[in-house]
Amino acid sequence: MSALPLPIPGEPDSRRLPDYLPARMVNQFVFCPRLFHYMWVDQLMAVNAEVIEGRGLHKRVDGGSGALPKAEAAMDASDRTLHARSVTLSSESLRVIAKLDIVELEGATATPVDYKRGEPREDADGKSPWPADRIQIALQMAVLRENGFLCDRGVLFYARTKQRIEVAWTEALMLETQQAVAAAWEAAANGQIPPPLVDAPQCPKCSLVGICLPDETLAAARSEMDSPQLRLFPESGVARKPPRSEGLQQSPLPAIRRLSAPRSETTPVYFNTQGLRIGKTGDILEVKEKTKVVQTVRMREVHQVNLMGNIQITTQAVQTLCEAEIPIAYFSQGGWFYGLTQGLGTKNIHLRQKQFRAADNPNFCLSLARSIVSGKIRNQRTMLMRNHREPTREMLAQLKYWSDRAERAGALEDLLGIEGMGARIYFANFQGMLKTDEGEARLEGPGSASPEFPFWFEHRNRRPPRDPVNAMLSLAYSILAKEWTITCARTGFDPLLGFYHQPRFGRPSLALDLMEPFRPLVADSAVITAINTGMVRSSHFVQAAESFALTPDGRKIFLHALELRLDQLVTHPLFEYKVSYRRLFEVQARLLVRVLEGELTAYPVFVTR
Repeated sequence: MSALPLPIPGEPDSRRLPDYLPARMVNQFVFCPRLFHYMWVDQLMAVNAEVIEGRGLHKRVDGGSGALPKAEAAMDASDRTLHARSVTLSSESLRVIAKLDIVELEGATATPVDYKRGEPREDADGKSPWPADRIQIALQMAVLRENGFLCDRGVLFYARTKQRIEVAWTEALMLETQQAVAAAWEAAANGQIPPPLVDAPQCPKCSLVGICLPDETLAAARSEMDSPQLRLFPESGVARKPPRSEGLQQSPLPAIRRLSAPRSETTPVYFNTQGLRIGKTGDILEVKEKTKVVQTVRMREVHQVNLMGNIQITTQAVQTLCEAEIPIAYFSQGGWFYGLTQGLGTKNIHLRQKQFRAADNPNFCLSLARSIVSGKIRNQRTMLMRNHREPTREMLAQLKYWSDRAERAGALEDLLGIEGMGARIYFANFQGMLKTDEGEARLEGPGSASPEFPFWFEHRNRRPPRDPVNAMLSLAYSILAKEWTITCARTGFDPLLGFYHQPRFGRPSLALDLMEPFRPLVADSAVITAINTGMVRSSHFVQAAESFALTPDGRKIFLHALELRLDQLVTHPLFEYKVSYRRLFEVQARLLVRVLEGELTAYPVFVTR
């Protein structure tokens, strides 16, 4: 299929659109222009209960052959009624293509019947079709007429109430339909995301509400107006759209609705035993040790697969996981994160174009990095206030000072120094958050007679970690980097191109940017909890020379502690509802999307109270 080049005002590149606009997308445009943008322009799709119900309803009609006799042949069969299912026709004049659920033929007179999952609208005149449904059935009538059939009415069948609602062909309806199609084409060619709907009743059940974040976007924009310190500096290069700001100032915003479930019904799976081989049978992953099947995993119950060390996986399993958009993460036996295998993921190349342009803007990078480093130090301070046995005023005052300094840093190099000063103060007091027996003998080094490794922390070290606490911190940061790499790819970013962490070969710089404020809240917290609750013990570690590592059993226990932390509910300080940390990662990533799209001028870094 050829494409028409349609330039975007204000953009240096051009956007190429398909020849035909699906009638279903015109329905989405009338229903919600923002939903249309996500589904057709950005090619994003998500599944919820309503989508599954709709697929079940259309399963029967979608099984049709799609064969429809030509109008001339249908006239010769005027003495009988024909039914055609799953018919695809196009209109050259409107540049629209429509898939018709059912076409009822009586001679050359055709009546399209479109199946709808819900129920018709109730108004003063009784039952009537919803505006978006009326436009869609009008398009189906239009394509039938353009293909030579007589068509003066269409039927909408609402499955929930089992009602047929007829829609008559009128010139007024056709004019309204033509205007909707023209507006949809213009919105697609423009490429700018429409503003979110305000307190719209259709939002809570929308499958893309977790991507759109309508209430959250409006609340963050309002917060920027009310809190000048959240704004990026004027030279950041991200321009707001004035009409949206004016709309927010003119009308009060309703309370934010919690539109998404806090926890996912799927879980990550970790394979930790060396020598395993993973294959597949249908939608089942089969885990074998030599020739014996030791475990089976349903793919629909997992959202990522993690391979720790020498573990084989078959090509068939990789292909099926990629098709299901389930990423495979690879780690060394010691926990070093190597990379990912995943499907094509999001098709929104235009977001990546904006990401690359913003990364070339030093002022934008500096502005975003200021917020990230400041937020990280503030979260470190909160961790000490919550968990330290005797936090000193001097320690807390120093962290407050460096957090404020980060917001005024003049260069990325200055921020690296400020972040280092905050880390030095934080890790110098890290031992105060660990509930260990201070009377235990400390391990002095190789050859010590003590078989026990006390959880004593002096300073951060890595490659290799030289004590059990640092061994857990390194593994936790590696898992956190993996989580953010997957999140960045899922939301349409290139994980390798960051703003604070500058590009380096093989480093997921953007993932490292966004994970910084969550290092103390997720990774460090999991380490502290695992030690203080006795989940991990000294027997779960091995020592080789000056290096420490978790045993296979110890790694399994610690990964469980980390997953518990990722699944823990936390209240978002800006939106004031609870979500799990893993779901929060995606919310934060999509807020950065809002910044690059121009809907927000500041990235609201997550800072816990």
